[in-house]
Amino acid sequence: MVTRNPNPGRMDFGLAGPPPPDLLVLLGVLIVTFVLRFFAATQIVPLLLQLTTGVWTHGFVWQLGTYPFIGYGVPGLGFLIELLILYMFGKDVFFGLYRRHFWRLIVWAGIGSAAAAAATLLLQGLVTGTIPAEAFTIMQGQRILLAIFIAAFATAHRDATVYLFFFLQIPARWLFVVEALFALMAFLGSRDLPGFVGICAAMVLTYFYVRASGSVRGGRKTFREMRLRLERWWIQRKLDRARRKRGFKVIPGDKGPNVRKGPWVN
Repeated sequence: MVTRNPNPGRMDFGLAGPPPPDLLVLLGVLIVTFVLRFFAATQIVPLLLQLTTGVWTHGFVWQLGTYPFIGYGVPGLGFLIELLILYMFGKDVFFGLYRRHFWRLIVWAGIGSAAAAAATLLLQGLVTGTIPAEAFTIMQGQRILLAIFIAAFATAHRDATVYLFFFLQIPARWLFVVEALFALMAFLGSRDLPGFVGICAAMVLTYFYVRASGSVRGGRKTFREMRLRLERWWIQRKLDRARRKRGFKVIPGDKGPNVRKGPWVN
């Protein structure tokens, strides 16, 4: 995929511009853990860190947070293309959210998606009586990161132009549909229902996180502001109930022509 910068003054999309050190470290970890899979002496490391049923059967709860950092797949061009796309979108997300929110997004969406996938697998086991031996395959490692970064880009740059497969021009907001279709195709090929649910959960959680942050491009709204808005809404509801129950007349201190301005109002 290549993109057209919605902000003409900043030509840092794709491969252009300086690489974020955090993203380079993330790609390095994915490559190293991917290589470790193919040696008998070291393959235990990625196996212990990727998402498995060991979360509840053996108490490997750390896997809920470590699985996005484990390179997954088979050797070949496909893995390298996944890393390339991950870098392109991840660079934009990093420079928009900056370091703290970049890692918070990965932790927030990663753990939430893993919890949703694990709950789906347990429910599937209760319904069918068996738990599939192969699960979470389509959401391991760089694949869940791809879902997170592309969803973040689509949320922040709804009106940007994306050239899908280098020739199909679509608005960035349609990337949600494209991601869902790719996840559906992967599910039909693998029958990995928990993985499909995990990918969808990552998209939804990323959408709400980026919207709460205002925009990947330097927005200032945070979850603290969301909490304050919720508290304000709750206090307003309490005042409304008190007014209806006791006949109180609540007069806003800064509204109305007959309200005297000052530190207090009779």
